[in-house]
This record gives sequence, structure tokens and C-alpha cells, in this order.
Amino acid sequence: MRKSKRNLFLAGLLVLLLAFPAGAMAIELGPLDVGGAIRANYVIGDYDGYERDPSAPSAFEDDGGNVTLDTFRINLDYEQDQWVGKAEYRFYDGYHFLHTGWMGYNFDEKSQLQVGVNRVPFGPGPYGVSQSWLFDQHYYVGLSDDMDLGAKYVTSFGKLKMDFAYYLMDEGSYFGETDNATRYSYDAVKDDDDNGYEEEHQFNIRAVYPVKMGSIDTNLGTSLQYGQLDAGGGDRDDGDHWAGSIHAVNKFNNWNLTAQLTYYDYDVENADGSSADAVNFGAYDYYTLVAAEAWVPAVSLSYYLETPQINFLDYVIPYVEYSSIIKDESSFNDSEMWVLGAAWARGGWYIYTDLAYSNGNDFVGYESAETYEDRFAANPDDEWEYRFNINFGYYF
Repeated sequence: MRKSKRNLFLAGLLVLLLAFPAGAMAIELGPLDVGGAIRANYVIGDYDGYERDPSAPSAFEDDGGNVTLDTFRINLDYEQDQWVGKAEYRFYDGYHFLHTGWMGYNFDEKSQLQVGVNRVPFGPGPYGVSQSWLFDQHYYVGLSDDMDLGAKYVTSFGKLKMDFAYYLMDEGSYFGETDNATRYSYDAVKDDDDNGYEEEHQFNIRAVYPVKMGSIDTNLGTSLQYGQLDAGGGDRDDGDHWAGSIHAVNKFNNWNLTAQLTYYDYDVENADGSSADAVNFGAYDYYTLVAAEAWVPAVSLSYYLETPQINFLDYVIPYVEYSSIIKDESSFNDSEMWVLGAAWARGGWYIYTDLAYSNGNDFVGYESAETYEDRFAANPDDEWEYRFNINFGYYF
């Protein structure tokens, strides 16, 4: 009964969202813009017998799927003279956390310094290769759309765009059920029993150079990352991690083909001091295991289609994406994911419709999972499962 009432409330919320006007409604307070978003989610897929924490983003049991509140967020954007800043705080069902919080200074049109919780410069763009709501597998191993606490300097040397960054630590954990996993980004973290590692003293460098080949505009890039891991005493020694990536964004008319190939390595130990094949990660108020060493290939093909002939639609972006975690440990099964979908935009509305098919992603399927929190590591079931997802977002 409680669940039925909850679904009716969320369905009513979705109807209310659909009644919002198409235009965005940001509030201007001098140099400060106040905005935000509210998003609701519909999910159906291979989830029979799903009994995990009901606050989890993909949790449901009904065969007909579930409507849930995805997130409510507040955004602050500041700009006065050469000073700039951004902040974002997100509320989910049962937990909430800081997503972004930094102040910056524009030295000129090409150079900017950001200090605070900001996006780590790694990969071809802020969301890796992905256009979808689910992202690609880079996100789930902490290598796209990753927020950490530190300083980032963005600049250009002619056509060459460069990012340099130092991060004292990850973005931290906020308010939820877990001690260290209530956060937006996937990071190496300690579990509630203080087992695992914490990220610290991380360095990043990214370079992107534009190349024109006939009618194709290409941004060729490379990203490097190195950081330390604090074991906090005990039998484990402190560790470190590194990652290297090559990536390219190719644009031809309205087509966009983005590809990335990454290798990462976490030098970590088990509780008894032996070398570990997996490392504990945390995000969205739950813990998961990730393979300590792996290749991550990813590719996305999308098309931007304006729709002036349709009154209720500004544009649509259909896309198809593939990514995989190819693990060095021979006893581990790889974790692949396909996503076929489209993003639909109208004024302040942005709606994702995604069909995901994966044999190793925590947010896709549950029917066959023996150990849910091991899909990005050993992935013992190695079963292909699907998730159909509609995300209704109103941004103001």
C-alpha cells in the first residue's frame, strides 16, 4: 500500500511537471543566477525480485515498471567582472549531496582558474563520449563527470587547449545512509567498516587539438591522471592509481562520432596485505567493487536534428553508444553496455528515452545477480539484461 501511494504521488508530480511552461525560469539577483532542475524517472526492465535499498536510483519491483523522483537540484551561477563561480546541490530520495562548488577567475578569454569542487579534466568532454542519461562505463570507474576538491587551470596555446589540475581529495560524502558513499561521482572510498582507500593528491593534465579533414572537424585529445590512495593504517599499505586516455570528437554536418580508449590501474591491497584485484568504490549512497586494472573502450554516434515543423519540440538527438570494462584479471568477466536512445528538448524541458543492454552495470537489470555489488569487478553472472528508461527533466 505504501509503495502504491508513493507511485501515485510521483505520477501526480510528473503530471505537474508536464504542466510547466516550456520557457526556463531562472532568477537573476545581480551577478548571481539562481536556477535548478526537477527530474522524474520511469524504469522497466529485468528486475524481478529486486530488494535492494528502495532509495537507489534504479530500485523497483513491479513488472509494469516504476515512476520515481530522480532528483531536485539548485544551481547558482556567479559572474562579475573577471570573477566567476558555480554551485549545485542535489536532493534524491533518501540522500542529498553537493555536486559542484567552486569560485574562479578569468585571466583573459582563454584562461581560467577554478578552485573548489570542480569537474576533473579527463576525456573528450564533461560526460565522456556519452549523450545518454546512463553515461558510458567510464563514469562508473570514476573517469568521466568526476567531481573532486582542488584547483584547475584552463588555458590555450594557439589552437592547443590545455587543462592542468591538482586535487587535494575527492568531493567528500554528504547526507545519507552510508558513511562514505553519499556523493555524485564514483570514487575509491572506504566502506562503513573503514576498509578500503581514500583518494588524495591527484594530478591531471589534458590536451585537445582541433584538426580539420575536409568536411570533418576533429578534436584530438589525450588525458593523463595520477593520484595517491590513503589506506589509513592497518595491514594495508598506501597505494596509488593512474589512468591514460586518447580520445577524438568528430563532427560532420549534424553527425557527431566520439571515441575514447582508456587504461587505468589501481595499486591496492587486500586486508591481509596481498595484492588486490578489485577496489571499493562509492556513489549514490551505496558501495560497489571495481576491477583494479582494465581497458575502457567507448564510442558514441549521435545526430542533432532541429524540428521547426513541430511546435512542441525544439530538437532531438538520437544516439547509439557502446562501452566496456575489459579487465586485466583473467578470472573476471568483462562488463559491456549498449545504449540506444534519444534526447528531446523543448524550452526548459529535456527528456531522455534510453534502452540499455548490459552484462555488467549496477543500474541495468538485477534478475540474475548473485552479488550485486561486484558487476564492475568479477561480474560472476555475466548475464545480459535490459533497462528501458525515460527521464523527464525540467531545467529552470
